[in-house]
Amino acid sequence: MVFSSLTFLCIFLPMTIILYYLLPSIKMKNILLIIVSLLFYSYGEPIYVFLMLGSTIVNYFLGLWIEKSRKKYSVFIAILLNLSVLGIFKYTDMMIMTVNQLVGCDIPMAHIKLPIGISFFTFQIMSYIIDVYREETEAQKNYARLLLYISFFPQLIAGPIIKYHDVAEQIVCREMSVEKLGKGFRRFIIGLSKKVLISNAVALTADRVFALELSRMNSASAWIGALAYLLQIYYDFSGYSDMAIGLGYMFGFEFMENFQYPYAATSMQIFWRRWHISLSTWFKEYLYIPLGGNQKGKLRTCINKIIVFFSTGLWHGANWTFVVWGLYHGIFLLLEEVIPIKKMPKLLGHLYAVLITTCGFVIFRADTLYQGISVIGKMFAGWDLSPELMNIALRYCTPHFIFILVIGAIGAFPWKCYIETKMLDYSVMIQNGIKTITYVGSLALLILCVLNLSSGTYNPFIYFRF
Repeated sequence: MVFSSLTFLCIFLPMTIILYYLLPSIKMKNILLIIVSLLFYSYGEPIYVFLMLGSTIVNYFLGLWIEKSRKKYSVFIAILLNLSVLGIFKYTDMMIMTVNQLVGCDIPMAHIKLPIGISFFTFQIMSYIIDVYREETEAQKNYARLLLYISFFPQLIAGPIIKYHDVAEQIVCREMSVEKLGKGFRRFIIGLSKKVLISNAVALTADRVFALELSRMNSASAWIGALAYLLQIYYDFSGYSDMAIGLGYMFGFEFMENFQYPYAATSMQIFWRRWHISLSTWFKEYLYIPLGGNQKGKLRTCINKIIVFFSTGLWHGANWTFVVWGLYHGIFLLLEEVIPIKKMPKLLGHLYAVLITTCGFVIFRADTLYQGISVIGKMFAGWDLSPELMNIALRYCTPHFIFILVIGAIGAFPWKCYIETKMLDYSVMIQNGIKTITYVGSLALLILCVLNLSSGTYNPFIYFRF
């Protein structure tokens, strides 16, 4: 595993920030960030840190070669090499299992350990390579700067995926200030609270429901598990993204937002403009548009979207449940091209989007397609209300779970944006007072998180697996 949460909060992060602000130049600050990033990653992956270092060295020279040659085959070779490394470590066992099931043979599994965050740093490396080929940026002559871009610890292991052209200038020149430090600290605590106080709490219920035998599950327990996981994955991943963005602010970097209240969407098209934005924009820029986007007729547009969502699902994990989840979303996006979803009343549109998203995440969470489809079947047709099955369902409805479920549902909507808009109508004194309250609140949340983490419970981030 990576650093324990308390070690990170109480030792690693404070020491890094103090040293960072004591150093006089950007060059020295960058060196410090490289050192602590490699220490951070090597603590959890002592062997695979060399894989990441080797990958950055190879791509450093590939970038120089691509800039010099400007040939399509050079960028093709670079992409193929990076995807091959990702494929070997992530998809070997999936392919062996698929072949065994289809052909009936018994090829032994490779059991290759998956390096933490390999999908994230591989996509960042390819972003750099493609940007150089497109002449959107110059090949980085300073290896240390490229290494910092790939290894920067706040977003190294679970995103957001940072495209090279978005941060190239910040690596060389960026502003640090007390205001940014405070803003980053507050954002980091919000993300930590999402993970520790909400995601971890509902995760216990989701895990228990999905571990149930199907014969002991009815509609009530299936919906409890589905809604618990709906909140778990959102607060887990958006929480990590908030933490990464907040840490970026502390060190003077500004990363793109990765979530914009996706559960408030009124269609699946809007959902994908708000969910995992860094991944969806990556696929748009580096796959969908190069395939032709929507410029080559309706049939080709449909094929391009299916390719993108197949790739999106496969990116998430080495299991066909993820591929089906991606295609499931792709199909609904295509259906919305012909069905007038946008003309529906806003409330109905919202209910539709939440329902489709919830069922999709059941497939995403399931260990097998059979389990995913069966749980969805139980949600809509498991009307066995016998005392035994109802007792199982009611066992999960503890006051604490219901309270967290309500808080999570409320927090998934953009009340914060509404409040910030209203703040513009107040005087500067009142605005400063409200900001002070938010900082005090952040400290209170930090104390709650530390107390919670001190209990010894540990729930790794879902996206560490990807």
